[in-house]
Amino acid sequence: MTLRPLDLLIVVLYLGGITAFGMRFRRSQRTLRGYFLADRDIPWWAISLSIVATETSTLTIISIPGLAYDTNLAFLQVALGYCLGRVLISLVLLPQYFRGELYTAYELMERRFGGNLRSATAALFLLTRAVADGVRVWAVSIVVMIALGTGDVASVALITVLTLAYTLEGGLAAVIWTDVVQLAVYVGGTLVGLMVILQLVPGGAPAVLSVAEAAGRLQVFDFSFDFSRAYTFWAGLIGGGFLTMASHGTDQLIVQRLLAARSRLESQAALISSGIIVFLQFVIFLLIGVALFAFYRLVEPSAVFARSDAIFPTFIVTRMPAGVAGLLLAAILAAAMSTLSSSLSSLSSTSIVDFYVRRNPETSEARRMVLSRRATLFWAMVLFGFALLARRGGRVVELGLTIASVAYGALLGVFLLGVLTRRTHERGAILGLAAGLAVGLYLWLATAVPWTWYVALGTMATFSIGYVASLFLSDPNNKGEQSA
Repeated sequence: MTLRPLDLLIVVLYLGGITAFGMRFRRSQRTLRGYFLADRDIPWWAISLSIVATETSTLTIISIPGLAYDTNLAFLQVALGYCLGRVLISLVLLPQYFRGELYTAYELMERRFGGNLRSATAALFLLTRAVADGVRVWAVSIVVMIALGTGDVASVALITVLTLAYTLEGGLAAVIWTDVVQLAVYVGGTLVGLMVILQLVPGGAPAVLSVAEAAGRLQVFDFSFDFSRAYTFWAGLIGGGFLTMASHGTDQLIVQRLLAARSRLESQAALISSGIIVFLQFVIFLLIGVALFAFYRLVEPSAVFARSDAIFPTFIVTRMPAGVAGLLLAAILAAAMSTLSSSLSSLSSTSIVDFYVRRNPETSEARRMVLSRRATLFWAMVLFGFALLARRGGRVVELGLTIASVAYGALLGVFLLGVLTRRTHERGAILGLAAGLAVGLYLWLATAVPWTWYVALGTMATFSIGYVASLFLSDPNNKGEQSA
């Protein structure tokens, strides 16, 4: 399967155009504040759209339809938790981030506890983000291989090089504004794709709903208390809420954008509005999966797919009209490049600010900029390597979320210890962090507990053990306060 000339032209024009657009920002980045925070002069609506584009990776666009194709609409319960988590972040964590001039989330840990915990949380972020985003980068190769017939290594390399070009030069400003463009591309593309699928199904939308309802594909809510099920109302609301508090409240990937806002109120507006948009996006992606289910039952019942992640890309290449297929593939690539550019910027900022500059505060601004770009290049190569290692994983959206969730509980737990307690000190918090990480690994490797519960359980373990340990251990840094 290969693309028709018109579709190929659209994909090539998109890739070249978005790279050129991002490169426009390269001359304005002369300081770390400009390179990593865009001089804190980004409007809230652009940050909101950038947050949405960042968390909407290729694996979301191709795997969520596959999830609905295989099961139903129950993933929307997790999306409800995403909205709840954003509200809690706005109330609990964002006020702390806007007290002073912070470049990364992990500076807050040093201010509250000490340098050791800052290093530990920053290192955990670097490792987790690199591995999880390696899975996300791998997801794009599924699309490129189906569309262009290229090998997996060449597919990943192409997107990595083009995204690196503007991220390396333009910093966060280039990342955010290209995110805005890429969001428009992939939302527009997926809406067009949904309409085309509905037209190709005999009987249109009514037939799709009839087939899907008969097969149980329209079920959204599951109020059972079955702890082994990943997508119940309780797992979605609680697990999704904890996951979002960790991913959007302690992960530099998102926190970096929130810190680029002009004020705390604009940052809160950006975060909460992004939740509404993300929920609506999941509705679109899941409905595409439902429509594909009806299409392959009514039109091509003999179709067999090796993995559900390949269903939507295969349909695009084989069934979409000329031009529409190219638009949809450009949309999927847009999501991939958005996630990758954001990851590179956040990994680079944490490496330089939380490690190098902290240990070498006398370094000149010019030297810091050189090292920041080198760090961006280094992390591009690391993500490329992890993407190739991710080829043996299962359904990519759940694999990526699982890897991230293993560490998120520990991270969220220590952040909550920092902002909600006074008696907790660095030694106790580090013990809590280690315990939470151990719980996450145990849940993943040795139990059948679904990933939706990892963050909540890891957070509770970190918080409780960190607090209790602080009551019995001395505070070597005298940062814990003996009250409340």
